[in-house]
Amino acid sequence: MTVVGVVGGGQLARMMIPSAINLGLEIRVFAEGKDSPAAIAATQVGDYRNLGALQKFAREVDVLTFDHEHVPTDVLVALRNADVTVAPSPEALALTHDKIVMRTALSEMGAPQPRWAVLEGSDDPAHALQQVGGFPCIAKKPIGGYDGKGVRVIDSLSQVEDWLELGPVLLEERVSFVRELALLSARREGGQWVSWPPVETRQRDGVCAEVIAPAPGTSDSQNEQARALAGSLAEQIGVVGVLAVEVFEQPDGSLLVNELAMRPHNSGHVFTELSVTSQFEQHLRAVADLTLGASALLAPAGVMVNIFGSLTDESVAAGLEADPRVKIHNYSKTARDGRKVGHAVLLGESSDETLVQAQHVREVIHGSR
Repeated sequence: MTVVGVVGGGQLARMMIPSAINLGLEIRVFAEGKDSPAAIAATQVGDYRNLGALQKFAREVDVLTFDHEHVPTDVLVALRNADVTVAPSPEALALTHDKIVMRTALSEMGAPQPRWAVLEGSDDPAHALQQVGGFPCIAKKPIGGYDGKGVRVIDSLSQVEDWLELGPVLLEERVSFVRELALLSARREGGQWVSWPPVETRQRDGVCAEVIAPAPGTSDSQNEQARALAGSLAEQIGVVGVLAVEVFEQPDGSLLVNELAMRPHNSGHVFTELSVTSQFEQHLRAVADLTLGASALLAPAGVMVNIFGSLTDESVAAGLEADPRVKIHNYSKTARDGRKVGHAVLLGESSDETLVQAQHVREVIHGSR
């Protein structure tokens, strides 16, 4: 039996567990704490930055994959040098560690993306600002930002003086876009690649609140453009596992790459119910070097809504009563304002109607806490 080790005990690792069982894989989790969402499969608890601890964990598995992108690159390289199979590779994961590294690599790959520049404290800012079209523009911390954190819309450099004291800042043009999409796909070692249709992601305070699949109103040519972009990036990066490409759709229908993730992604949760093969099963198939599954959809539309703050047994029960078709995923996380603690998925015949129904379920859940 193939043993898959997952570094990180978050909700993504938790949601891999049923898929691993169904595939006949053994899954083991290196968790940050005994109360992690995936603690049920945790065989080791520790610091993922500790090479010795990870080496001990890796000796008991056939392939190492990840619930998050925070393991330092030098640790990943050292593991691979010790003959540990790391999927995705350290080189692929490095693109998610540092946004400047990602932007540089995307430029080398010829991928469409917003204009960007790097600003350092000692630099003349005029050149960098010219490269991104001036103010207002987007400033990002190269390392550590996520879910709207580490991102600012700025009208003057005084608004990033605190960041510049710590190191370089990534500047990007402020793109006029119609909506945000995510392109989910998976690649296996050797090149087999399977994609899902683009999904529309809707944000609230910089955090994804809702996902609509397939993205409403996309033309055949837009779908083909999205597929070609995702496939090209997956192949050039050489990713093994799920790849999520977050993009901006411009008024002319063209796409600009915003972010990358080399793992199952919040925008792909909807496919657990909507697709023949979930992103969690597909990721495990890819890293275990099994034939990738079909990505056909099981209904015309699907909507995923994130649940924030807290999710109790009572609120789950209320959500199930509000609509017996809904599937609620509880991450078993400690309650905290603004924290993603779960999600709900509904399938239907039309995206508009299904979105309204899913939002109603979420209101019931939030109101019953």
